[in-house]
Amino acid sequence: MATSQKNLYVSESGGGKPSDAASEALAEAIPAPADLLQAYSELQERLQRTTNALGTAAHDLKTPLAILNGYVELLQSGKLGPLNTRQHEVLNDMQLSGKRLQQLIHDFLTYSALETGVLSMRFEVGNVNECLSEVCRLWSTRFQEKGLALYFLPNDKLPLFPFDSPKLERVISNLLENSFKFVPAGGTVWLHAEPYMWERRGLTQPGAQIERRRQDTAQPNSAKVSVSDTGPGIPAEFQQEVFDDFFRLPTNENQEGMGLGLAIVRRLVHAMGGKVWVESELGAGCKFSFIVPFKPALSATGKGKN
Repeated sequence: MATSQKNLYVSESGGGKPSDAASEALAEAIPAPADLLQAYSELQERLQRTTNALGTAAHDLKTPLAILNGYVELLQSGKLGPLNTRQHEVLNDMQLSGKRLQQLIHDFLTYSALETGVLSMRFEVGNVNECLSEVCRLWSTRFQEKGLALYFLPNDKLPLFPFDSPKLERVISNLLENSFKFVPAGGTVWLHAEPYMWERRGLTQPGAQIERRRQDTAQPNSAKVSVSDTGPGIPAEFQQEVFDDFFRLPTNENQEGMGLGLAIVRRLVHAMGGKVWVESELGAGCKFSFIVPFKPALSATGKGKN
């Protein structure tokens, strides 16, 4: 049975050269460089408008949400009159929903700032152990309520070095929240940090003839931070995509959130001049690790899309 073909036909006569009609059709099918540049510019402009609109909408929601949360706290305090048990339960549910919505708004604002390059990095010399310990303290109550064990032991081998403490706390908090969501009750989460020698090929000078295997790698130049858990794990085919914007595993489509937590982690780590990755086996938990250099590069600012 004959079928219609839309592919270009190449004549067998004349040494296999394409016919004039086929050559013209092929030339018309290839867009001009100027058209490609214009289309790319239009896409960039549309993405910028969308990102700005997303950030503006999230910012506009902050004030009314803060007012609602304030009224809920006022009612819970009993200053407007006594409440029965059922009313307390309803207000508690409202408060939890308000906190979840507040977190979503915070994610949208952070994503918008990173995408547009508005969020700048501020590096100050500090103690990474104190930073990680503080994040664990903030999360310990929620982990205990769910029946999860959270372990962190400070590493005295980590030196003081310049890093952006609020951004680093946000990275750790997002990774702990990811484990909190997916690790079932009775599970365990470990937070670990250590000195690390990060040998980046891209930093090698063109004229340098020293082989990488002969370089002295005894001195660590960065801190490696890892969050490990006993959760369900991530299939190998999704271990790169989990850091994409708005990505959610097919098995977690009913899970709360917009798929921005790990995307924000990736952008913030890159903005600090580091890198992030995940090691996982299905059914055997996950280990998210990232590297923060002891000496941040001058270009470690902006969108964090490295």
